[in-house]
Amino acid sequence: MTSNLQNNLIAKEEVYGAKNYSPLPIVLNRGEGVYLWDVDGNKYLDMMSAYSAVSHGHSHPELIKVLTDQAKKLSISSRAFYTEPFAEYIEKLSKISNFESVLPMNTGAEAVETAIKAARRWGYFTKGIQKDCAEIIVAEGNFHGRTTTIVGFSSEEEYKKGFGPFANGFVEAEYCRSNCDCSKVCEKSITSIKNALNKNTCAVLVEPIQGEGGIITPQSGWLRQLRDLCNENNVLLILDEIQSGLGRTGKLFAFEHEGIKPDGLILGKALGGGLLPVSAFLSSKEVMSHFNPGSHGSTFGGNPLAARVASKALDLLFEDNLIENSKVMGSYLKAQLSEMKYSFIKEIRGKGLWIGVELDSTISAKKICLSLMKEGILAKETHQSVIRFAPPLVIKKDEIDWALKKIDKVFQKYE
Repeated sequence: MTSNLQNNLIAKEEVYGAKNYSPLPIVLNRGEGVYLWDVDGNKYLDMMSAYSAVSHGHSHPELIKVLTDQAKKLSISSRAFYTEPFAEYIEKLSKISNFESVLPMNTGAEAVETAIKAARRWGYFTKGIQKDCAEIIVAEGNFHGRTTTIVGFSSEEEYKKGFGPFANGFVEAEYCRSNCDCSKVCEKSITSIKNALNKNTCAVLVEPIQGEGGIITPQSGWLRQLRDLCNENNVLLILDEIQSGLGRTGKLFAFEHEGIKPDGLILGKALGGGLLPVSAFLSSKEVMSHFNPGSHGSTFGGNPLAARVASKALDLLFEDNLIENSKVMGSYLKAQLSEMKYSFIKEIRGKGLWIGVELDSTISAKKICLSLMKEGILAKETHQSVIRFAPPLVIKKDEIDWALKKIDKVFQKYE
């Protein structure tokens, strides 16, 4: 039961806000580490991490210090001038990621748009595709953001309804699922992508794990086959790791599980340390060389404040051992959830601290999330049938054990 204070604040959003979200009925006002508090002082374990943006935990003291120190010096000057924090940040990101060149943006969707522009210019100016004929292959079930270009190539009709007309140049192919019944690894998906390839294909753009699609984890070997296919056909492989990157799956990047390297990498969310919107597109000098002054930009992209925070956020992935903790704690959480033998659980999947619990159609994932909220756990459903568990990467075993007891208690009510 929400208090009068919470009800009043919720009512204000209902009156003054656009109805483009359907939040759980809780009003938050404080966060620290893996915990959040509502305006009535009730404490909750955050098992969502703002869609992976809060990997470092809420209000990390070192990030707060960097934020406040830099804000006192210089926050934004635009890319019309060079700045010290930006130069140091992109050098660090380049060396950590092993990509030669970095183009900074703010939101994940902006970074995806940047990747699309980069792929098309490479297609025209390097591969020699005829003007305005470039095509990018995308995956069924994809989610790359909310711009009109991006929703235009979504498989989800609700994302597109009423927003057309949409841009041409995108071809949909099948995504690989871990529970696919192919006789060979990813046979259907790879064949689908192969059939979509033609002389105008400049790139294949996919998520190594589909987040909004329901934490859809492809078969082992799929990314390697996709890498080979792109090499054979002179096509860029671009991976959207906005959610999966920066330690979320137990590796720095999800593609490292397959021992490959894409031609382009899209990062965001956790790059801002849970404090600011920070994103980037990373690629080779060859791909990036086709950008010139005036061809692309962002007033806030790479601003000194964001650059300093992102630089420290990268450091903390290693200093706080977040990548290894995601691997160990994620394996433990997934194993413990798999021990819960409830008839309505269809599948448990994911890597690291990014786990999806798929339910059968008789159970509402949102109702379970509401029940979890009453028990002090904040999680969110996707596609009505999947509950995602993605706590901050700083979570400890005793905190996971507490969460597991609450999850089991809730699941028992629905059995």
